[in-house]
Amino acid sequence: MKTSFPVLPSGLAALVVGLLACATTTFESTWSAPDARPLQLAGKKVVGLFVNKDLASRRVAEDAMAREISAHGARGVPAYAVLGDDEIKDKETVRAKLEQLGFAGAVVMRIAGKETQVKYQPPTVWATPYYGSLYGGYWGYGWGHAYDPGYLSVDKIVKVETLVYSLERDKLVWAGVSRTVDPKQVGPFIQELAKAVAAQMEKDGLLPKG
Repeated sequence: MKTSFPVLPSGLAALVVGLLACATTTFESTWSAPDARPLQLAGKKVVGLFVNKDLASRRVAEDAMAREISAHGARGVPAYAVLGDDEIKDKETVRAKLEQLGFAGAVVMRIAGKETQVKYQPPTVWATPYYGSLYGGYWGYGWGHAYDPGYLSVDKIVKVETLVYSLERDKLVWAGVSRTVDPKQVGPFIQELAKAVAAQMEKDGLLPKG
């Protein structure tokens, strides 16, 4: 399903790079600008911004984003390396500084929600005529059809909003809301997500095929 996203203030511009989607990340919705065209990012500076009040988590995430960006041809830069903790919340300061430093784009990611998914697998009970005699039909049947107990499984689902802007065009070009099952650590989680975003953007025609 595709849906529209509101355009954020142009000072908080963003752009993502990655390549292959991981199995635990899927997209609930994506959006592409009607006039979107393939992005040419080779050798250009792209900033990665993770919106989070926890500075340690933000830095780990932005480092992971920058690595993915650099791994695929652009020059990835974590936002904390060029924007101070006070500057990051002022859109005009962000816009002016990124333009001054010659950034072509940036990536903005934000946790959009969390939920717990509980699944119950009921037990399997066997009841057939084989139960009539221990050494008759039951012995071989019993070992071949062992009891399967029921169990509960609990998954943590994290939703992330990713907005992709072109600073050169000063506009939103792609957006998506993703679901990731049981992310363990911030760095690997963001790297997986960046790859999934890039794979989806490739599918949508905004990144060249790898």
